[in-house]
Amino acid sequence: MSKAILQLDALSCPSCMTKIQSALENQTGVATVKVLFNAAKVKADFDAEQISADQLANTVTDLGYEVKSVKTK
Repeated sequence: MSKAILQLDALSCPSCMTKIQSALENQTGVATVKVLFNAAKVKADFDAEQISADQLANTVTDLGYEVKSVKTK
């Protein structure tokens, strides 16, 4: 299992958190997602054979949020 940390530009409301979390959890290969509102970060555990960290970032971008950086472990 791989881990990704997406640093976002900002989150303006709690419903943004829910929207991002739901969209990522519905992606094939994503095990867990945690959105940290105050830090504007998304932490995700995923299967790198099914989805990449860049694809996770693209999902968030498609929702209208700016991803400033992507780190993987």
